[in-house]
Amino acid sequence: MRGRLTICCAFGLGLACSSSPGQAFEPLELGLRPGTAARSAQAAPAAPPPSAPGAPAAPTLEELARPRAPFTLYERRGTGQLLFDLGVVGDFIANITQDNIDKADAGTFAGRENRFFPREVELLLYGQIDPYARGEVRLEAAEELEDGERDLHLGLAEANLTLLTLPFGTQLKMGKMRNRFGLLNQLHREGLPQPDQPSVLTRFLGEEGLVESGAEVTWVAPLPLYLEALVGLFNGDNEDAFGRSSLKVPLATGRLRTFVDLETLGAVQFGASVANGQTEERRSQTLVGYDVKYKLTPEGWRHPLLTLASEGIWSRREAAIEEEIDTDADGIPDTTVTVDTKTRRRFGWYAYAEVQPTRRWAGGVRYDNTQLLEGPGREWAIEPYVTFWASDFLRFRLAYKKTKRDDRESFNANGASGRSADEIFFQATFFLGAHQPHPF
Repeated sequence: MRGRLTICCAFGLGLACSSSPGQAFEPLELGLRPGTAARSAQAAPAAPPPSAPGAPAAPTLEELARPRAPFTLYERRGTGQLLFDLGVVGDFIANITQDNIDKADAGTFAGRENRFFPREVELLLYGQIDPYARGEVRLEAAEELEDGERDLHLGLAEANLTLLTLPFGTQLKMGKMRNRFGLLNQLHREGLPQPDQPSVLTRFLGEEGLVESGAEVTWVAPLPLYLEALVGLFNGDNEDAFGRSSLKVPLATGRLRTFVDLETLGAVQFGASVANGQTEERRSQTLVGYDVKYKLTPEGWRHPLLTLASEGIWSRREAAIEEEIDTDADGIPDTTVTVDTKTRRRFGWYAYAEVQPTRRWAGGVRYDNTQLLEGPGREWAIEPYVTFWASDFLRFRLAYKKTKRDDRESFNANGASGRSADEIFFQATFFLGAHQPHPF
């Protein structure tokens, strides 16, 4: 386990810093104006149905297949200015818990109980490669715990290229990226709504989440309502969920997302995701997820008054049934053979509610309920929290988390039990310069 230090370089759309990191962040790929996230999530107004008065003629197949005209942001820059934005994000966590949880390494941030550590520090550079493409690179320096010793690990966190103007209104993103599976996996750690991520994401996808190398194709359907479809092919490197790490049997992902504007009653987003690949043992693993998120933003507000969200993931995982064999008849088993295959079905979900009556103060609570991906156990957690924005670029959070587990073996170590955990989190996050907006 480790604390993370991330250096991020992104060469993409030259977007200005969000006017308030505390407000609702808009989808980067959809080009929304600040303050309108709760009112629209569409890349462009959809064409009216053919029956509507004044409806344009349906495009021909040749017109659909023709790449869209590129756009340019260069005129926004002055002579001698850089063609990218620069920003820094620092995210720090303090974690306090009881001694038995520390001894058993059974806390939310396992191996870092009762410590203050930098979870993620990012240096962001993002601009436009050319009118047709944007890209992103993130280099990571991370503190890892191995055999009780901490070491500094340097590696490539993300590096990807997005082609913006492909035929049929599609976009292609390729490289190493945070997969857009579900609601929160695509967010970096400072963008999470609570100090920690929900238990189901940690148990099913690991602490780092689903970060894969491959390609995603995105398409927004030309319909009166907003409907985004995404398909992807990846190596399957995630050791917690998959681990085959081969394009011969790739990790395949898909996602559908729609958005409904309820006008004065707010806005709601619905999503469904799927991922299928193989584990390191070359056995099938399938994840199916749902997500829903609602925001109520009163007229003239730059942040949502109320946010409600929930996400759930089903797992179907094949596993081997092994039997020990005594080949030399000495009474001591000396080999293990696979005698059958069983299917493990697991489910986990979370839900949270947040109220933000002022721009500086917000408070909420999250409930987690998830089974363990491998073992037979289950864990529950409830986490109330409060957020304070000292300014548009400095945020503090305080949270208390109560966790209960019914499995005696998975969280017991060093003679200590981790079945019941009480934890206090303090989070400090700062933003310097430009910062990319977060999705709805």
